[in-house]
This record gives sequence, C-alpha cells and structure tokens, in this order.
Amino acid sequence: MCGIVGWIAFGRDLTRERDTIATMTRTLHRRGPDDEGEWLSPHAVLGHRRLAVLDIEGGAQPMTATGPAGRPVVLVYSGELYNFRDLRAELRVRGHRFTTASDTEVVLRAYLEWGIGCVDRLAGMYAFGVWDAHREELLLVRDRLGVKPLYYHPRPDGVVFASEPKAILANPLFRPRTRLEDLPILFNPRLAMPGETPLADLHQVPPGHLVRVGRTGTHVLPYWHLVSHDHTDDLDTTIGTVRELLEQVVAEQLVADVPRCTLLSGGLDSTAVAALAAARLPERVSTYSVDFAGAAGDFRPTPLRPERDSPFAVAAAEHLGTDHTDVVLDPALLTRFVPEALAARDLPTLGQFDTSMYLLFRQVRERFTVALSGEGADEVFGGYPWFLDPKTVGADTFPWLGNGPRLTGCLASDVLARVRPGEDEADRYATMLARVPRLHGETGTAARMREVLYLSLQGPLTYLLDRKDRMSMAVGLEVRVPFCDHRLLSYVWNVPWKMKTFDGREKSLLRAAVADLLPEPVLQRRKSAYPSTFAPAHGEAVRRELDALLDDPASPLSPLLDKEKVYALRDRGGPLMTVADTLHLLLPLLEVDRWLRAYDVELG
Repeated sequence: MCGIVGWIAFGRDLTRERDTIATMTRTLHRRGPDDEGEWLSPHAVLGHRRLAVLDIEGGAQPMTATGPAGRPVVLVYSGELYNFRDLRAELRVRGHRFTTASDTEVVLRAYLEWGIGCVDRLAGMYAFGVWDAHREELLLVRDRLGVKPLYYHPRPDGVVFASEPKAILANPLFRPRTRLEDLPILFNPRLAMPGETPLADLHQVPPGHLVRVGRTGTHVLPYWHLVSHDHTDDLDTTIGTVRELLEQVVAEQLVADVPRCTLLSGGLDSTAVAALAAARLPERVSTYSVDFAGAAGDFRPTPLRPERDSPFAVAAAEHLGTDHTDVVLDPALLTRFVPEALAARDLPTLGQFDTSMYLLFRQVRERFTVALSGEGADEVFGGYPWFLDPKTVGADTFPWLGNGPRLTGCLASDVLARVRPGEDEADRYATMLARVPRLHGETGTAARMREVLYLSLQGPLTYLLDRKDRMSMAVGLEVRVPFCDHRLLSYVWNVPWKMKTFDGREKSLLRAAVADLLPEPVLQRRKSAYPSTFAPAHGEAVRRELDALLDDPASPLSPLLDKEKVYALRDRGGPLMTVADTLHLLLPLLEVDRWLRAYDVELG
C-alpha cells in the first residue's frame, strides 16, 4: 500500500515546482515508509511513497512505459490488485513484456492495452493516477467500493490530487474552507454523498468512478455499479456459492511478500476470515483484538454492543489455534492520542474510536505489514440491529440513524435557520433513494430491504473503510477487507432478503456458509460493534472538554451552539441504538472544533 500525489496544470511550467511536489509527497511518508519517487514534466508532476508488499525490489514508482508516438505513460498506484496474476498472463499473450513481479506493472500494462477500459478488468482495492503524455490526459481511478482513498482539487487549468487531504493542503494553491451548511456532514460524515467532503473545492473520487482531466476540463464518470436481477439459486446452492466466493477472496488477499495476520474480535465476520486464512496458510496464523483496561467492570450493554469482545476472541483463537494477542489499552491514553488520529484523517475524528484503532494498528505493525479484517460484512449481509427493527426500517429516513437525536439540534436558533438540517437530511435521503438499483416487480418488505441495504453501502460503509485506511496507513499497515470484494457483493446483493435471513436472524446466509469453521458460541453470537470504553474517567474527561469548549471565547464552534441544548443532550438518559451513549453522540463537537483550529479552516 502506498501514497500518491500529483499536479496537472496546462497553464504553467511544472518543472519549476519540484520543491512543491516533493513537499506534497513527503506528507504521505507514513503511508509509504519504504521508498519515495517523483516524476516531472512541463504540465504533469507525480509523486509516490511506497509501502512494499509485493515484489519488494522491483515495484518502484512512479512507473513509466512508452505509449503512443513514443510519449511516456506514467502511473502512480496505491493498492492491491488481487487478480494481477491472471491479468499478467493475459497481457503476456498479447505481447507485453514484464520487467517486475509487481501488480503495479500489471495495471500500467493493462492501461496500455485497453486504455480507459482497463478498469473493467481490475479486481482489488486501489486508487491510482495515469498520466498519458500523448493524449495530455490524466486518469484517476478508485476501486468499486472505495476501500482506498483518492482526493482531488479541480483547478481552472488542471487538478491537484492525492491519497489524503494533507498532501493537497501542502500545495499553496489550496486554502481550507468550509461553510455553515456543511455542519451536518461534519457532525455526521455518514451523511456525505459519494465523493463529497466538508472542505470547499475538495472532492473524493466516488467509489466505482474515474475522473478524466484534460485541456477540456475535469469529468467524473462511473465505471461500475450494482445491478439488480432475479436470484434463481436455491438456498443450499446460495450458501455454497457464498462459501466458495469467500474462500477465493480470502486466498487472493493472503498473497503478499511480507508477514500477514488477521484481526479477530470474536464476532462472526472476523472469525470467519481468520478461519479461512488459517485453513489456507501453512504457518500458524496470528490474530489481534482490542480491549480496555477495567472493561470487565466498566462495560454496559447497549443494542449495538450487547457484550464484550474479549471472551469471544479468546474462544475463537483457541478453536482456530491462532497465536492471539489481546491489545489492552489504558482508557486514559485515548484522548492523549487524538492529535495523532487527527493528523491521520485531516478531517474530524471519531475520538476514542479512532485513537483506539490507531493504537491497535500500531501494535500490529510491530510484527506485521498486512492484516485481514472482517469489515463490511454487516453492510453486505445485513448485520446491524436496525435491519430487523420494523420501526427503524419503516422510518422515512436513513435507517442507520437509528433512534438517536441529531447533533445538529444543538445549534443555535439563528444557525439552525440557515443550515436547515432537517431539510438537508431529507434531500440527501431522497437523492440516495433515487439511486437504488431496483428490481422490477419487487414490492413490500423485499423492496424496502433492498433500499436499506443500499443506503448502508453508501455513506456508512465508505466512512468505516476510510477510517480503517487512515488509522492503519498512519502506521504503515495495510488492512485488507475480503467482504468488500465486488464479486462477492454482486452475488449477495441479489439474494432476496427472505433468504438472507432464512432462520429469522441477522446474517443467516453468512452464518450458514461458515458454520463448520466456527465454535458454537461465536457462530451464534449477536452483532457487537467495534469496542467502546465505558471507563468513568474517560467519560469525565469528555465532559470537561465539552465544558471548556462551550466556555471558550476563542472556539470557532462554540458561538454556533446553544449551550443549554448541548447540556440537555449530554444529560439525556435512555438507550440509543447506534451509539454507546450520549457522550459518544457529542464527541463530534469536540472533534470538529479541534479540526477547525488545527487546520485553520475558514468557516463561513
């Protein structure tokens, strides 16, 4: 995995901008601690930081080849192409000669052979840019589910792009600005539309899209989307097909020239991945989970976290025979490492959830460069509690919002009148609902659950994947997500909801597909989300920070808030479906304020 940057400008000589591109590239050194490279020409400069995973000696970038009319074609690439061996064989038959064993060269040769059509042949997680000097065109591509990030800042004469915002922020052309109207997606990034960011003139390439940049401008085009069709396989065939796909995907994602491990929370998803990896690898698999000191006494069950992970992770590791490490964190450390999480994201963090993941990955990286994760199974197979809650499913908004209050309700009345968060949420919901790939003739519960699954595959999954990428790459760890393989998703997407829940439970289909691999307690375990600390000391620290924020005249956010509404929400009781508690719900206030200050973001 790597970090990529680039700058295309048809109105200036970029060979004079060597220092700028070098500075941009260096900001991504944590994504690529192993090597650095740059390529310059009058109208295109590209930079690359490398984390060597395949072909350690031969995969240096930017990678160049000779294109039409003898002009260079230059690639900067971040990701893993899981079908690179098959593509290499096909390209060799077509006359291409390879000088490395890397998947990077396969992507470059695929572009030379098929042009923009190469994207239809790629299977993996990736983000890349190809500069074609003959066409004077840049092609930016992001994988189908958005596992790897790719940001861009359009310019009148070209574009600036990078794996993370920090590299674009390092270019003097970009000034960070946000609007009051962006507060809803700052407070809840899951509401963001595909490709949207809260920074003005900064976009992400949407999942499954490409961006073409040339002298005629910047054009965003889709190259993949879900297609709905009738599912004709019976239940046994469907279960068998899911198992075959999972075995294939995990086998592909274990390919690496560096040490590999898996994450193991003791839930259905991560244990399935660990079990399939253990069955495939000749060596004993190492697994990792995360917990908090004092959790046995502090833990409080919630709908989304009904029980602790650790006992199940230990049971799963014993059943699978893995070399297991339970990373136990001191809750007092969580707030201390928020600056590291913020520096990794360049956008408001999730507080303790980001910092604990960062600390987990930091310890994993001491021994491993690649880790496999169970992320995405809940969105693909329907695993969250709201999928089976009729009232939540039937609500005329995003079901994953659950029964919780909206943080925008804490805004002062004059700000509310300008932002109009209720209208904003309704507009976003209607827009996403209109994009659902519907099945002709499907009605009732089946049709609604197709909508619910689609909505969960958009903002929520994109945000979780972005978080995992940013916290892992901040320590130079590559995390792979087998459940986000587009081939698996395309098949499961068309399995009717009734079959997905054939035994009346969440993720029935996945549970049946891996039933022979898992210990019974794990197999029957309810969904439990990524761990949260309930340590009283951490809660008190959050309360103190909130009080300080609301009383700070230098805060850019405090004047926009109604203090009494914040306190009322803080002290509210009762269970919430989607968050650990109301302090969790209020964390974005602290993180948005911290981000506005740290990045000197203009707010207006």
